[in-house]
Amino acid sequence: MTAIKHALQRDIFTPNDERLLGIVNVCKAGKKKKNCFLCATVTTERPVQVKVVKVKKSDKGDFYKRQQTWELRDLTEVDAKDASKENPEFDLHFEKVYRWVASSTAEKNSFISCIWKLNQRYLRKKVEFVNVSSQLLEESVPSGESQSVAGGDEDALDDYQELSTREEQDIESMMEMCEYAISNAEAFAEQLSRELQVLDGANIQSIMASEKQVNILMQLLDEALGEVDTIEGKLSSYEEMLQSVKEQMDQISQSNRLIQISNTNNSKLLDEIQFLVNYMDLSKGHIRALQEGDLTSPKGIEACINASEALLQCMNVALRPGHDKLMAVTQQQLLFAELRDTFARRLTNHLNNVFVHQGHDQSSTLSQHTAELTLPKHSPLHRDLLRYAKLMEWLKNTHREKYEGLSRTYVDYMSRLYEREIKDFFEVAKIKMAGTSKEAKGKFGLHGSSGKLTGSTSSLNKLTVQGSNSRRSQSSSLLDMGNMSASDLDVADRTKFDKIFEQVLSELEPLCLAEQDFISKFFKLQQHPTVTPPLAQPEMEESDGGTPSRMPPQAEHRHSLSSEKDLVRLMMNKIFQSIETELNSLIALGDKIDSFNSLYMLVKMSHHVWTAENVDPASYLSTTLGNVLVTVKRNFDKCISGQIRQMEEVKISKKSKVGILPFVTGFEEFAELAETIFRNAERRGDLDKAYVKLIRAVFMNVEKVASESQKTPRDVVMMENFHHIFSTLSRLKISCLDAERREAKHKYTDHLQSYVINSLGQPLEKLNHFFEGVEARVAQGVREEEVSYQLAFNKQELRKVIKEYPGKEVKKGLDNLYKKVDKHLCEEESLLQVVWHSMQDEFIRQYKHFEDLIGRCYPGSGITMEFTIQDMLEYFSSIAQSH
Repeated sequence: MTAIKHALQRDIFTPNDERLLGIVNVCKAGKKKKNCFLCATVTTERPVQVKVVKVKKSDKGDFYKRQQTWELRDLTEVDAKDASKENPEFDLHFEKVYRWVASSTAEKNSFISCIWKLNQRYLRKKVEFVNVSSQLLEESVPSGESQSVAGGDEDALDDYQELSTREEQDIESMMEMCEYAISNAEAFAEQLSRELQVLDGANIQSIMASEKQVNILMQLLDEALGEVDTIEGKLSSYEEMLQSVKEQMDQISQSNRLIQISNTNNSKLLDEIQFLVNYMDLSKGHIRALQEGDLTSPKGIEACINASEALLQCMNVALRPGHDKLMAVTQQQLLFAELRDTFARRLTNHLNNVFVHQGHDQSSTLSQHTAELTLPKHSPLHRDLLRYAKLMEWLKNTHREKYEGLSRTYVDYMSRLYEREIKDFFEVAKIKMAGTSKEAKGKFGLHGSSGKLTGSTSSLNKLTVQGSNSRRSQSSSLLDMGNMSASDLDVADRTKFDKIFEQVLSELEPLCLAEQDFISKFFKLQQHPTVTPPLAQPEMEESDGGTPSRMPPQAEHRHSLSSEKDLVRLMMNKIFQSIETELNSLIALGDKIDSFNSLYMLVKMSHHVWTAENVDPASYLSTTLGNVLVTVKRNFDKCISGQIRQMEEVKISKKSKVGILPFVTGFEEFAELAETIFRNAERRGDLDKAYVKLIRAVFMNVEKVASESQKTPRDVVMMENFHHIFSTLSRLKISCLDAERREAKHKYTDHLQSYVINSLGQPLEKLNHFFEGVEARVAQGVREEEVSYQLAFNKQELRKVIKEYPGKEVKKGLDNLYKKVDKHLCEEESLLQVVWHSMQDEFIRQYKHFEDLIGRCYPGSGITMEFTIQDMLEYFSSIAQSH
C-alpha cells in the first residue's frame, strides 16, 4: 500500500499541488469487483482545500487516473455500518449516497479516522459519523499502521515547508562544490558537520565579545530611568497648577453659557413679537375700507378687495403654541371677527339689492310682437358683477352661510327674469313659425293677441289613391309628397322653419354658455375639474360629471371639485328651468305644422349637441340639448312609423290603372329632401335606419297593391314601381340602400320578362299550341323526324296552322297587343318602348325556335312561315311609329 501511495502522490497529486494523506482500496457494493482507491488529499497552497478523490487504474496500462472528485465540505454523513464488529462496508453521503466495500477493516478505519481529523482540523463542519467506534474519533494520533498511513503525515503537515527557489539554488551550488556528494553521501555529511561546528564556534565567540557592550548598554538604561523620574516630578507640579486654571475656566464657561442663553431667549422673544406685529396687524386704511368702503365705485371695490384679503391673511395666520393665551392676540382675533362680520353683512346687503333690482327690471323683456327674434344680452350685468368676484370668493371662505344665501337670491331673481324673456322669445318664435295670417290662425289654433298656440291634435285619416285629387292632411306624409300642389307647404316654408329653429338654438346657446361661465367665475366654482367622457348617445342619461380618482391624496380634492361642478349644474337648472319645456313645446308645434320638420330639427339639434359636448360635455347646455334631442329623435321615429302605417292603409281604385303608386313617388321626394337636409349632418345613422325601414315598407306594400290590383296586371304594377325605385336609388346614390337598389333592379327585370312572355302568347296562340304538342311528343320519346307521321302533327296540319297567320294577321295581332300594353302602362314611367322592344326580341326568339323545330321535325318539307324576321322588324317599327 505504501508503494501505491507514493506512486499516486508522484503521478497524480504532486502535479496538482496536492498532498495525499489517506487512502483505502475499495470496490462498489453489490457490483462486480472493480477495485479503485479513495484518496483524502489537501492542497499545498492556502487556503487549504480538502477533497476526496476516486482514482482508478487505466484499462490500457499500468498508470492511474482521476475518475471523480468530491469536496469534503459537501460530505454530510459517514456510515461505518457496524461499530462493534469488523465490517469492511461503509457509506459516504455527498449529494447522494455512495456505498463502498474496503479491502480490509483496518484500511476502512484508518480512512474514516483520517476523514474525521481533516474535518476537525480544517472545516469544523457538522458531519455525522454513524456506527463509528469512539476510539477512532479521538484527537490523539493512533499508533501502528494507521499512524504510518494517515496520522504521521497529518501531524507533519504543519512542520513541512517547501524549499524556496534560493534555497534550492544554494543546495545545488553546494553539491556542485562537492562532486562526490552523490557517490559518497557519508563523506558529504561529515563535511557538512564540520562546517556546522565551525559556525557554532564563531557564534559563541561573537556572543562573548559583545558582553562589554551589554554592560555599557545597561548603564545607559539606568541613567535614562533617573531622567524619567525627574521629568515625572516636574509634570506633577505642572498638573497641580493647571488644575486651578481649569477651575477658573469652568466658572468663566458657565457664565458665558448663561449669557448666551439669555441672548437666545431675548432674540426668540423679539422674533415672536415681530411675527405677531407683522402678521396680526391690520392697517387703519384697511379697517376703514371694511367698515365704510364704497361698494359702488371701482376704487372703493378695489380698496375693499385689498382690505378683505389682508383681513383673511391676518385671520388665517398659523399661530405658534402659546400665542392664543396672549391677551393682545385674543383682542386682535375678536377685532378681526367683528370686522369680518360687519363687512360680510355690508357686502351681502349690497349684492342682494343688485340681484333684486335686476330681477324686477322690465326694460330687457321682449314684447310679444317684436320683429327681431333675439334674446337680450346680459353681458353688462355680468361685467358689473364680476368686479365683486374676489369679494364673493372671500365671502365663500369666511361666511359660507351668507355666500349660499346670495347664491339662492341670485338664482331666484334671475330665474324670474330669464323665465319672462325666454317665454316672450318662444312666443315670437311660434308666431313666426305659424304665421300671422288668419289662415295660419285657423289652421294651427292661434287665437287672440297673445299669440299662444292652442291647436288641437287630429288623427290622420286613411288616404285613398284616386288619381290626381287628394287633400293634404295636417301632417305631411309620403302620400302627401306624392300629391303636393303649389298651394301646399313647399320647400320655401320648410326652409323658413329651418332658419327660425336654427335662430332659436343659436340665441339660446351663447345665452346659456355666458350665464354658466359667469356663475363659475362669480361664485368661484370649478367648471372643468376633470375631463369627462363625451356622451356616447344623446338618448342616454346625463353622466354624473366624472368619477373621482381613487388615489388617497387626491380623493377629497376631486370630490370637492365634483360637488362644485354639480352646484353649477343645479344653479343652471333652476335659472333656466323653462328652456327645456319651451323647446319641447316648440318642437311639438313644428311637428304639428309639418311632420317632416322633424328632419330639420334632428339635424340642427344634433349639430348643436355635438358643438356643446365639444365645449363641455357635462355642461347644462349639453345636458339639456341632449334631453331635447331625445324628444326630436322620438318624433322623427314617430314620423317614419306614421309613413309606414299610411302605406299599409293605402287603397287603390278598382276602375283605373294603378301606375306609379303615390307612396313610391313620395319616397323619392322624401329621399331627395332628406339627402339635402342631412348632407353634412352628424347623425347620418338615424336617417340610414329610417331609409331601410321605409324602403322595406315600400317594397312590401308595392307587392301588396300589385296582388290586389284588378285593372292592371300584377307584373305591370311591379315592373313600373320597381323601375321607378331603381331609378331613384341610382340617381341619389344612397350607400346604405345599395342592396335594395340591386333588389329593385332584379324585381323590375324579372317582372318585365314575365309580362313580355305572358303577353306574347296571344298573337300566335294556335301556332304556340301546335309546337307545344310537337315538343311534348319528342319529350315522350318520339323521334323528331317521325313527328310528321303523327296524325295531329303531320305536314298538312302544320301548313293549315301556318296559313292562319299570314303577315297581315300577325301585324294586326301585334297592333292589338301594342294597344293593350299601352293601356296597361302609365305615361309617367315611359316604359312602353322598353316593353315593346323586349317583346320584339322575345317574338324573334320564338320565331327562330319555330323555324328550328320545322327544320328538325319536318326536314325537306319546304314548309316556312308566312312572314320573315325582316317582316317582323318592319311590323314592330311601323306599329311603334304609328302610335
